[in-house]
Amino acid sequence: MKRFRTMLVSSLVALLAVSIARPPQTAWADATSAPSAGEAPEKEAASDTSEVPLQYADFTWMNGQSKQKDFPFTFSKYVTPSLYLDTYYAYSGNHPRDNTVTGTASTGRHNEFQLNLASIGFDWNYRNVIGRISIQYGSMMSIVQDLDGTASRGRSFTVQNLRYVREATVGYHLDALHGINIEGGIFMSYMGLESYLLAENWNYSRSLVCESTPFYFQGVRAQIFPSKYLKIEPWLMNGWQTYGKWNNTPAAGLSVHWRPTPSLGFAANFYTGSDTRGQPSRLRFHHDHSVVGKLYEAPQSKGLSKLAISVNNHAGFESGGGGPSARNAHMLGSAVALRGWFGKDRWAATIRGEVVSNPSRYLAQFPPPGFAQGGGESFRVWGLTATTEYFVTDFFTLRAEVLHRRANVPFFAGAGGTTSPDGFADTATTSFVPDVVKSQTLGILAANFRL
Repeated sequence: MKRFRTMLVSSLVALLAVSIARPPQTAWADATSAPSAGEAPEKEAASDTSEVPLQYADFTWMNGQSKQKDFPFTFSKYVTPSLYLDTYYAYSGNHPRDNTVTGTASTGRHNEFQLNLASIGFDWNYRNVIGRISIQYGSMMSIVQDLDGTASRGRSFTVQNLRYVREATVGYHLDALHGINIEGGIFMSYMGLESYLLAENWNYSRSLVCESTPFYFQGVRAQIFPSKYLKIEPWLMNGWQTYGKWNNTPAAGLSVHWRPTPSLGFAANFYTGSDTRGQPSRLRFHHDHSVVGKLYEAPQSKGLSKLAISVNNHAGFESGGGGPSARNAHMLGSAVALRGWFGKDRWAATIRGEVVSNPSRYLAQFPPPGFAQGGGESFRVWGLTATTEYFVTDFFTLRAEVLHRRANVPFFAGAGGTTSPDGFADTATTSFVPDVVKSQTLGILAANFRL
């Protein structure tokens, strides 16, 4: 209960800070972002974009939101292409001899230049038929996809068939309320504040609470826009970060986004499903909620031009099927970030604090739980991240970051590394013991390009 009270207090503090901030300038309502296929499409004849749901103002400043304001390579009014490129160099203070970084899904290699993610895609909207297809390649993709255990469940179904697909959806837009979209396919996850695409986040590395939730789902969803301020999404999915299903019943979810003003956004996400192989009666429940608020804005200032805060809290548990009770199989975590923009928004700096408590193997972790947690002993970790960004252009960003995390049990790759001499091939070296330690400090340089 103490942790729950702490989470609630942190959210209330953020809300209070936003509520006493100066009111938004009227000019903000004139700045809009082009809608994607995942949002209510704008009518072809409409000239006033201020009524587009959740895009009635400029929300590109939000944590986990696309910063793209312009779409220069539109093929036609029906098709919009997208290009994304993310590269980095990371250095671990633990100096792992196999150059493998653990404890994060954002960066996987030490002392190497890496193509983290490259993606190209298309959004379309023609006569109310909407869709998106994006393909991907890069080292981060491998870290994420390697966790999908359903790949071994049956013929003609492997991760290799789908891992290069970031999103592939098709649906139909209904002209009801302020718009209703019904879609099916492969989606990026709706859970957590931060995005799978690192360029959309305030920090380069995702927080642990967001990295411990799914990155993708395969299923169907409905997007319901009762007003331009509110979006409600019911979901049906195969499971928790899986392309297939572990058991007979699908997973279900709900996502609610509310942006009452150009300076404030709320989100609440829910998930429930049977995700334990061979235990159809064991259920998982997960919830996260977030508050993102703009505290200050002076667009023409050569000093501080904008200040914002985000709070993201997570709570989840598993119960039933003969496994550990919810008292032991649960997770609590919180991440709080403060971000400032400087020099007419040409620079930005973000500091983030985070804490996670995971008493058992409730969530997927890195490395696999058997490495770091043995039989599922209690796991607690805290972290502090500082990130600086320079916006070279609207499409190209340079980032520098220092990330430090400390756990109560060995969890991060040490100097001896976590890879056996034969690379954990079919005949693994049984005498090899992964070297894991309780703390890790990473220095990261990154470049992000997006059109």
